[in-house]
Amino acid sequence: MADLNERDAKLVQYLGEAYGKEKELETSLEAHIAMTTKAPYKKRLKAHLKETKAHAKAVERRIKKLGGGGQLTQTAVGKVMAAAKGPLHMVRGNGEQEKMLKNAKTEYFNEHEEIATYLAIETLAEKVGDRETAKLARGIRREEERMAKFLEGQIKSLTGAVVSEEVPRAQRRPAKAKRARKRARSSSR
Repeated sequence: MADLNERDAKLVQYLGEAYGKEKELETSLEAHIAMTTKAPYKKRLKAHLKETKAHAKAVERRIKKLGGGGQLTQTAVGKVMAAAKGPLHMVRGNGEQEKMLKNAKTEYFNEHEEIATYLAIETLAEKVGDRETAKLARGIRREEERMAKFLEGQIKSLTGAVVSEEVPRAQRRPAKAKRARKRARSSSR
């Protein structure tokens, strides 16, 4: 790495962390795609994998433009970590729906970590007058926010599917029916 001033060194540090996370998530997303049977969910994961790869390339270009590059070895570490987690994700939960739910919860957590990372990069870049890095971080953060919102819906849907798959119908009651029965009992007193 070239001798960077403090400003660029800090930007490269933060971007390097983001790059490592993007590369880790590439491997994780590939494992989750292989396990996903719900077509719309699988399609969105594939699209997000493309976004994730594009994010990594854009961040790598920015690091190099700032004079960094040695930090990119975090890639290997992130990929090894994700590869090690992959088989563990295969044995999560009892049924297919629950495995997908647990993956969605992990993905949701990761998206929020990325949102926080890119928000920090964006803020740092703005405070040190690096418009290009701020613009890059803002754009990526918005894509991560869209994915997190999608995953929020998947978590709700998959939780409902787990209930249908694993909880007997007699043990399920719609919330509206419970409230209506409670109101009926209290008004008859």
